Order: sequence, then C-alpha cells, then structure tokens
Amino acid sequence: MKTVPAENVIWSLPADRRHGRSLVVLLHGYGSGEQAMERLFAALPDTAVGAAVRGPLPVGEGSGWFLLDPLLNSDTSEVLETALSVLAWIDRVRTEYGFTAVSLVGFSQGMAMAATLLRLRPRDFRAVVGLSGFVAPNELLAVAEPLPVRVPFFWGRDRQDWVINDDALQYTGQWLEENTALTARTYEGMGHALSAAEISDVSVFLSAYLRSDTP
Repeated sequence: MKTVPAENVIWSLPADRRHGRSLVVLLHGYGSGEQAMERLFAALPDTAVGAAVRGPLPVGEGSGWFLLDPLLNSDTSEVLETALSVLAWIDRVRTEYGFTAVSLVGFSQGMAMAATLLRLRPRDFRAVVGLSGFVAPNELLAVAEPLPVRVPFFWGRDRQDWVINDDALQYTGQWLEENTALTARTYEGMGHALSAAEISDVSVFLSAYLRSDTP
C-alpha cells in the first residue's frame, strides 16, 4: 500500500510537541498544494496538531487527489486508491505520535477526499470540515450508507461559488444531511476561497469537538 511521503507534509508543530495531541489532517484543493492550507493552522485548538498533506497527482504547477473533469466527475477506483493511501499514512503517524483523535479539514477537492475518508472509516474521525467543496458520488460506498455514526461535519461555502456546480451541490447537501451531524454556513462574497469569518467559525467548531483532548 502506498502512503504519503514525509516530505509532502507540513506540520503545525515540531515532532517533539506532537505526541498525545489530537491530529487534524488538512487536504488542499485541485491544482494547489499543502502550503495553501497552512493558513488554517490558526484555527486549530491548542490541544491539536495540524498536518497539511500534498495530493499525489501532479496538476499543472500544483497537485491534486484524483483527476476531475469540468463537471467534477471522477474515477471511483482512483479516488479510493488515493483515499486508502492517505488512511495508511494516518494509521502510521497515529501510532508514531499516539494521537488521541483524528479530524479532517478539506478545501474544494480536498473536501471530496475528506468525505471519502469518512465514508471508508466513519468511526475513525472526531470531526470533519469541508470548505468550498463537494462530496464525490461513489456507488460502491453508498451500499453501506447511511453511515453507522453521524460525525460532526462543518460545511462552509459561498452560495455564488461558480466552481462547484449545482448538481454537485445538490448531491453534497443531500449526502451530508443523511450521513452526518451537519453544521452548514454560507459566506456572501467569499467566492471559491477562504474568508476570515469562515476561518473563525471553523476554529469555534473544532474547539467544540476537540476540547476534551489534552496535549
């Protein structure tokens, strides 16, 4: 099983301060990179350590998690292969550092990857944050749904975000309502991006669900 190379991860804390904390894995958007998620380190509670991970697929000058067509369609087998490699990495670092819990934050395509990880292992994650993104349809995983547990899920977006099409939004909203403990927020004028108000709300959300962890 492939896993994430160590050099493709940016951590919010040095190795000697990671042990026994809660891990928050941050997943970037299509054609971007792990550096784009560093801004969200500020939203993490003091009990958590963030790990911004680079997707394995070269996309222009950046990276992605799996190929997308203009309508956001993808190949299920490629999505699952990448998701399993990320899970293998999470398993390894969770053992290495004794993380007390794992949560996910995904932007754009990173939200689709985060949702896929949740669908594969719904009991493994404390909370999930999806920003300006979507949930990728997956007939194979849908057979076992609704999920056996409703994990807290924050979904933030701008209603006028032109990148995520209406069909993807409709599917995403329905899936989240049926499978998660959903907190949905919209941010007028933000576009396909992050805003200070959204990051503040993410901070409150993560603090609420990770506050029981101690460093």
